[in-house]
Amino acid sequence: MQRLEGMAALVTGGGRGIGRAVALAFAREGARVAVAARTQDEIEAVARECGGDAIAIPLDVSDEQACNRAVETARAELGRLDLLVNNAGIASSHKFTEMDTATWRRILAVDLEGPFFLTRAALPVMLEQGEGAVIAIASIASRVGLPYVAAYTAAKHGLLGLMRSLAADNVRRRVTFNCVCPGYVDTPMTEESVSRLIELTGRSREEAQKLLFTPQGRLVTPEEVAEVCVLLASREGRGITGQAINVDGGFYQG
Repeated sequence: MQRLEGMAALVTGGGRGIGRAVALAFAREGARVAVAARTQDEIEAVARECGGDAIAIPLDVSDEQACNRAVETARAELGRLDLLVNNAGIASSHKFTEMDTATWRRILAVDLEGPFFLTRAALPVMLEQGEGAVIAIASIASRVGLPYVAAYTAAKHGLLGLMRSLAADNVRRRVTFNCVCPGYVDTPMTEESVSRLIELTGRSREEAQKLLFTPQGRLVTPEEVAEVCVLLASREGRGITGQAINVDGGFYQG
C-alpha cells in the first residue's frame, strides 16, 4: 500500500530542487499534489511529472491573500487538504553591515511570513478533517548560526520556533508540525551560494564548494530530504511532532 494514499498535499517552492523532489515523492506514494511556486512553466512541468490529479498553482508566498487563495484552490481542486509542505525560500549572502533593509525584509517575508500565512490558512481545514501534517523545510540554519546569511538564519530560526509552538498548541488535535533541516543541498540555490561566497571571500570555486559540503564530503540530495518528508506526512509518522530532523550528513549533532 502506498504510504500517502488518499491524501492531498500542497507543496510550495515546488518547481525545482527540494520542492520538486517532495512533490514527486508524495505523488509516488499515492498523494494528490498541488505544486505551487512563482514560475508557471516549472510548476506545470512538475505537475505533469507527478501525473494523476496533480495541479499547478502560481504563488508568491509573501502575498498573504495569494496564500489564502492557494490553500482554498488546493482544497477545492483536490477535494481535501491533508499535507502542507512549506518549502519556498530565498537566501542572499551579505556582510551584515552591508545588508540593506529591503533584502532583510524580503527574506523574512518569503522564509517566515509565507509559512505563517499558509499554515494559518491550512490549519482550520486539517482540524475540520480530523488530521493533517505541516512540514517546514527549515535548513540547518535553523539550528546554528551561519556566516554571511543573517537574515536567512534569523528567518529559519523563527520558522522552527513557529512549528514548535504550533505543535504544542495542537498536540491533542491529530495535526503534526515538524521541520526538516537540510544541510547544503544540490540545488540551484546552493550554486548561487557558491557564486556569492566566491565574491565575498575571494576563494576559488573548488574551495567555496568544499565549504558547503557535509562532513560526508558531499552535498545532500533533494531526494534524501523528500524521503524524510514522506515519513512525516505518513500516518506512520504521526507520532512525531514539534521536531527538527537534520538531513545534513552529520554537520550538526544535536
